This record gives sequence, structure tokens and C-alpha cells, in this order.
Amino acid sequence: MTLRKILVLRRFFLAALLLALPTGTRAAMIPEPQALLLGLDKITARVSKFVAPVGTPVRFGTLTILVRDCEKNPPEERPESAAFLQIDENHPGQAQKRLFSGWMFSSSPALSALEDPVYDVNVLDCRAASAASPAPAPPPKGSAGNTAVLPSASPSRRR
Repeated sequence: MTLRKILVLRRFFLAALLLALPTGTRAAMIPEPQALLLGLDKITARVSKFVAPVGTPVRFGTLTILVRDCEKNPPEERPESAAFLQIDENHPGQAQKRLFSGWMFSSSPALSALEDPVYDVNVLDCRAASAASPAPAPPPKGSAGNTAVLPSASPSRRR
């Protein structure tokens, strides 16, 4: 085989390889109007799943959580939800304190996490407004004052 034929075959295989590789174009993330969040009160060991509509502050204990944006990958891509959260701490008689402002990712909760000695908040999913929200459960007896969870946040039950 001549050198010219080898070079032509090499170019042909290189072109075929380049055409076979993925183009790197990704579908845009889909904005959703609600974020499904998971909250943990480390003092009482209570876990709560709650829905936070984009642009509407919700309370979890002494925290006020405002979801600014919530987006998820299209169904044909790897599952991923990301939400831009602003989390403030509110104590009576004290100024509001910003604890967290940034993106949280459902697949990597430790990548960008709320660092607080009392509470953990994680993004579980972004979803359409028509999706059923977790049903609120009655608070356990004798838990008055431990966690101030509004009706949008409800404790999950361990199985």
C-alpha cells in the first residue's frame, strides 16, 4: 500500500470518527414553577418535604426560603433539577440574616449546601404546578414550639 493510500484512508477514518461523536449540543433546561424541597431540623431529627413556589417565600422553622428559579433537564437527558434559593434566618427581635444564596442541585446536594448548625435544606425536584404536593400531616403531640413549619411544609414519616 502506498503512502498516499494510507493518508487517504487515515483521513477517511478520522472524518468518520468525527461524524460519529456527539456534537455536544444539549437541550436547554426546562423552567418549572415549583421546587420540591427537603428540610431537616437537626435538633429534633424531623425531616420535612415541602413545595416552594417560585417567587413565594415559605417558612421552615426559623428559616424563610425564597426560590428565585427552578429548572430541570428534559426527559431525554440525565435527571437533574437545580434551584436558585435565598435562605434567611428570622429570630424575633433580631434583624433577618442571609444564610444562603445560590444554586442547589438535586444530584449533588453537597456541592452547594446550606451550612447551618440547626437546619439542612436540599432540592429534590422542580415540577409543574399541577403536580400533587405532599399532604400535610398533623404535628406530633408535644412538639409545640420545636419547629415552626407552615402548611406548605409537612413532616415525612419514616418507614
